[in-house]
Order: sequence, then structure tokens, then C-alpha cells
Amino acid sequence: MKFATKTIHSGYDHHQHNRALMPPVYQTSAFAHDHVGEALEFGYARTGTPTRAALEACFAALENATHGFAFGSGMAAIDAVLRATLQPGDEVLAVADLYGGAYRLLTKVMAPAGITVRFADLTDPASLTAALTPATRLLWLESPTNPLLNLVDIAALAASAHRHGVKVAVDNTFATPYLQNPLDLGADIVMHSATKYLGGHSDVLLGLVAVKDAELAKSIKFIQNATGGVPGPQDCFLALRGIKTLHLRMERHCDNAERVAAFLATHPAIEKVFYPGLADHPQHELARRQMRRFGGVVTVYLKDDSRAAASRVAERLQYFLLAESLGGVESLVNHSYTMSHGGMPPEQKAALGIREGQLRFSVGIEDIDDLLADLAQALA
Repeated sequence: MKFATKTIHSGYDHHQHNRALMPPVYQTSAFAHDHVGEALEFGYARTGTPTRAALEACFAALENATHGFAFGSGMAAIDAVLRATLQPGDEVLAVADLYGGAYRLLTKVMAPAGITVRFADLTDPASLTAALTPATRLLWLESPTNPLLNLVDIAALAASAHRHGVKVAVDNTFATPYLQNPLDLGADIVMHSATKYLGGHSDVLLGLVAVKDAELAKSIKFIQNATGGVPGPQDCFLALRGIKTLHLRMERHCDNAERVAAFLATHPAIEKVFYPGLADHPQHELARRQMRRFGGVVTVYLKDDSRAAASRVAERLQYFLLAESLGGVESLVNHSYTMSHGGMPPEQKAALGIREGQLRFSVGIEDIDDLLADLAQALA
């Protein structure tokens, strides 16, 4: 089954739901038993519902996995992966340039719980062996990273990590399953903030995890049920509806982002553009090999590297709305220093190159002429 067909038909059999074309919203907290001790597929909504099961199966199909799991947010999904793979005394090695919320979870929640947390620049796969220790159990990757859109060679890092008995998890939110499939590249776990491109309409808060390994799936399922960080049926329904147009939306996101990146690359107010589709991106060739297209996010350094300059541009924009998120049909602009990475210490942001005069654009699916005109007037 091809990808576009998977988005519409995977994970749901209308014959099992009174022939409803769309999965019904099972707005119930429990299901009735006929007798004591009866084993039901669905008994209590924290453990599972038919709506959530349809989403999990559909997502697993998109990532070429065997098991999918839905959570109440992307952060809940990351937390479940960490809890399912790590014990006190274990170590997680994370790519240095990562989402601020993931950094906060690792340093403020997992580290005090006895997990050793370290960060490394893994853009050179050869550096991994030296970065690993006997305690390393999990390698946490983003590719492209948030917000500077660095890439890591997932296949090379996964092969190296596995030689040392280390599992590999990849946050695939920016790429989506349409552009990249980490499990096919050797990763053990793939995670998404489905709040972003998978939902696609800025109306759902949800995280997703997929794996191929049955034992790993059992561990994640236990954490999902035991901790209860699951989404409600309405959010699952909205995510399923969004997924049905994922392939169409991603083509437009990529078309528009490529035009935006090219426009900004020659603008006199811009110092630097970060976008894997540009030939001068340091991992451009890796992006061509590892991804099908280059995504819908473009990050820039303004020549005026000040918060005031970034604020002035953001406030003048009309179609790019200033907001924390990304991946919706509408275009957004994010001031990473104070928003997505606001909780990261200033010295860490400085080391990573996250600057005051930096903006991250989530390029939507509006008419490209309107978007370019909006950027031109805001930067003038």
C-alpha cells in the first residue's frame, strides 16, 4: 500500500463500526462487561478505545512499524519512551541541538530521578563511539533538529549504537513520516508531536510513538497504561482526520518553504538561513539521501542580532502569526530564544547558536505570493 493510500485506509475497518466511513468518537470512559472475568479488547478508556486504536494502527502503518501508541502530548510521548527504556543509573545520550521541552524533561525530571543525561554534537557519526559510555542505554536524536535544522545520519548512528547495545529513538516531528522513516533507517523508536504536522490544523494536542520490536512495545504499552498520559477520543479523531491529508499538505509546505528559504537567502536583512534544501546547508547531501523533501520549517539569523529586531519583524508580519507551535496549515513565526527554548539556560543557548535575533518560520500552505510579500514588508 502506498503512503497516500495508507493515510486514508490504514488502521480502520468500517465493517466493524456500523459501516461508518470515519472512525466514530467513542466518548466513554468505560465499556460494559457481560460477566465477571470477561476479557475485553476495550474495557477502560485509559487502557484503550476503538478511536485511539484506529489512530495508533494508522500511525504505525505510516512509519512502517508494527505497534503504535498515542499520548496526551508530544512531551508525554517522550517521557514514556524514556521511562520504558531507562532505569536509575542508566545514561541517555541526546543530540545537543534539541527541542527546549525535551531538554527540560531530560535535565529537570530524568536527571533528578537518577538518569545520567549527556548531550553531544552528533553531526559526525564517527564521534558517537567516543561519546558512548558503558552506562549508555538510549540515544535520543532529532533530525532535522529544532530550531537550527541540523541533520544527523540516522542509519550510521543506529548501526554504531547497536554495536554497543544502545537503543535509538528519533523525534521525527519536523520531517513527518511522509518525508522520512527512521525505523527503516535502523532506529528502534520513532516519536512525533502529532500536535504539529500530523494533526495539521492547530486544534489537537497529541503525541505518537511507533516501534517494530514486540518486547519494546510491551514496555511502552505498560508505561502508557500505568501512567495514564493518554489522549481523549476527540483528539484522536482530529488527528486521524488530519492524517488523511498529510501527503497533500506536506507537498505544499515543502513547495512554500523552498521558496521562502530562497527569498530569505538573498535578503539584505538576513545574516543566515537554515534550511536543509539549500545547497550551502552543511548536511544538504545527507538531507537529499535521508529525506524525500526538505520540510516546512525555515530558521534565520537577522543581521540585527537583537530581541528588539526580532520582535519588530514578528509584530509586523500579518500572515505569519507569532506562536509557540508549528506544522499547521497557517504560517507561524517563533522566537526560539524566548519561546520554544525559553527554559534552556542562556549559556546553553549561546553554545548551540540559539540567538536573540533569530526567528523560526513554520511555512504554511497559503498562497506563496502572499507569504513572500508579507516577509518583504516585515523585513523592510
